[in-house]
Formats: sequence, structure tokens, C-alpha cells
Amino acid sequence: MEFNKKNIKHLLGIITFAIVLFWSLQNLQSVASFTSTLLGLLAPFIIGLSIAFIINVPMKVLENRLFSFKGMRNNKTVQVLKRPVSMVLTILIIFAIIYIVLVLIIPELITTIGILKNGVPKFLAQVQDEINKLAVQYPEITSWLTTRELDWNSIGESIFKFLRNGATSLVNSTFNIATSVFSIVFNFVLGLVFAIYILLQKETLAVQLKKLLYAYLPESRSDRIVSISTLSNRIFSNFLTGQCTEALILGALCFVGMLIFQFPYALMISVLIGFTALIPVFGAFIGLGVGAFLIFVTDPIQALWFVIFITVLQQIEGNLIYPRVVGSSVGLPGLWVLVAVMLGGSMFGVMGMLISVPLCSVLYALLRESVGKKLDAKKISRQKLQ
Repeated sequence: MEFNKKNIKHLLGIITFAIVLFWSLQNLQSVASFTSTLLGLLAPFIIGLSIAFIINVPMKVLENRLFSFKGMRNNKTVQVLKRPVSMVLTILIIFAIIYIVLVLIIPELITTIGILKNGVPKFLAQVQDEINKLAVQYPEITSWLTTRELDWNSIGESIFKFLRNGATSLVNSTFNIATSVFSIVFNFVLGLVFAIYILLQKETLAVQLKKLLYAYLPESRSDRIVSISTLSNRIFSNFLTGQCTEALILGALCFVGMLIFQFPYALMISVLIGFTALIPVFGAFIGLGVGAFLIFVTDPIQALWFVIFITVLQQIEGNLIYPRVVGSSVGLPGLWVLVAVMLGGSMFGVMGMLISVPLCSVLYALLRESVGKKLDAKKISRQKLQ
């Protein structure tokens, strides 16, 4: 290797990276604490970017559809107002959907809890009757219990300690939960405000970022970053659209099936399953648990048939609908969609499931492009690979 200026610069970069990596491994706790603090400070901005990306997808549709008429294209006032009007309409639609879902689900849950509350005393009475019957049938058990010498003072003291510790833990947990809820709401509000500013000036921000790239990086590298960013934006947008389409399809199929089999709470459970289906592949099982619980209170046998129905529907959705609707929208084959969801979920939970499919789609597209270039460089024909 020649020791010219370029190679020395690369070598110094590698040495610096190795030193930083070694120091980080030796001080993992400090690095983790610093990272946690940094993420806490950046949380509103990260949330804002996420909200802006989600709102931008339907907002672009409204801009293109509502303001595409001939008379509006040349009207300067309309062109100035179309962005804020589309953004406000999008936010209202999203909040309206969330409100409708909550209105359909929460009252039914409250009613079910009331039914359970009224049914618990009857259940306890039945348990007491069964205990009395066992005492009559097996008198030796009653005799054994009455002859046991128990230290009631010790038992009472243990119960008192348990209640005291439990009360302290409850107060601490309540305070921590209240603090967390306030922090989440505060970050969400700041993130929403930040997202509004981003959406109103997204073209200006894009131009400014491109200027920074081309000013401080080589042109070829800047072109590559812009190309990958454009590809990522397109794939993530298509994924969000496909995911919403798949959720609507699953919710509609669930509603029709529940009407055919005459399950109770058809509309409410179908909306819940469609809403939770936004979590790729496995999200509908969350709605399955709540729906089965609601039906179980009314009729346990119907709850069993409901579980079987949703399980079959989920298999059809996961193996046929999802890979084709979402997989085709992001350009990722159905098999790799399932692999991406399972890997993302096992490593990062629900958030991993949401991000893994579009992320793997971006990597898949880049790998396919790289493989194509390598094959062309080696002059290997496509017919030879088939």
C-alpha cells in the first residue's frame, strides 16, 4: 500500500474508529447512559419526524386529488392554501378514525367489566357451595384443618407487612406511571408541533439538506445518498399505504364472517382487529384476545368458535393477502416479508415488526442493484442463471 495522502487519511480513520470502539466496549454502562439521555432529549424530534412521515402520505393524496382541477392549478391563493388545508384535513381524519375506534371499543369493554363485576359474587357463591359439599363428603379434611395449630399472630404480621409493602409499591408505581404519561403526552405535543413545521416547509428543508450534502461530501457520494433516501421514502410510503389497505381488507373479511356465523359485537371486534392489524402479520391476534374475552362473557362456546374462525382468517391473511398486498407494494417477495416480520419482532418487538418490512425492502433493492452490476461486470448472461 502506498503511503499517499488519501491512504493515510483512511488509515487514521480506521485507527480512530478502533480506539472509539474499544473505549465504548470498556465503558458500556456510560455509553448506554449517554445514549439514553440523548434519545430522551431527541425524543420530541424523533416523534415529530415519525408523525410528519405518516401524515405526509395521505396529505399528498389530498393535495393531488382536491386541488388538481383546472381552475385551481392557476389560482395562486389556492396553491398557497392547499398545503395547510390538506394537512388539517389529514390530521382531522386520523383523529376521527382513532375517536371512532375508541367509541366503538371502550363502551363495550366497560359493559363487559360490569357484567363480570355482577357475575363474580355468583361465582364465589358457587365456589363456597362446592367447598361445603366437599366438606360434607370428606369430613376428615375439615377435621385435619381444625386440629392444626396455626400461629395467627405471625400470619397477621405477615399479611400486614405484605399490605404495607404493597401500598408503598402502589404509590411509587402510580407516581412513575403518572410521570411517564405526562412525559409521553408532552413529547407527543412537541412532536406534533415539530411535524407541522416540517410538513409546511418540507420542500425547503429538502433543498437545504441537499445543499449540506453537496457542500461537504463528494458529488458521487451525495448522489448515492440522495438516491437511497428517495428509494427509502418511496418504499416506506408504499408500505404504509399497503399496511392500511391490508388492515381494511382484514377488518371487512372479519365483519362479514362474524355476521355469517352470527357472532356478537361484530362491528366493534372487526374494527378492533382491523386497527390492530396495522402491526404486520401478528397484530390481529391482539384483537383476537380482546374479542374472544368479550364473546366469552356472553357465550363461552361461541368464544371457542370465534377463536377458530379468527385463527383460520389470520392464516389466510398472513400467507395470502399480506405478502401480496404489502409485499407487492414494497417490492419484497412474500417469503422475505414473513422472514422480515419474524426477525424484526424477535429482536425489537412491535416496533421491529413495523420497521423490518420496509427496511428489508430497501436492503433487498440495494442488494439486487449491486448483484446486477456485479453480474454485468463479469459479463454473465441472465439466461445462464435461469
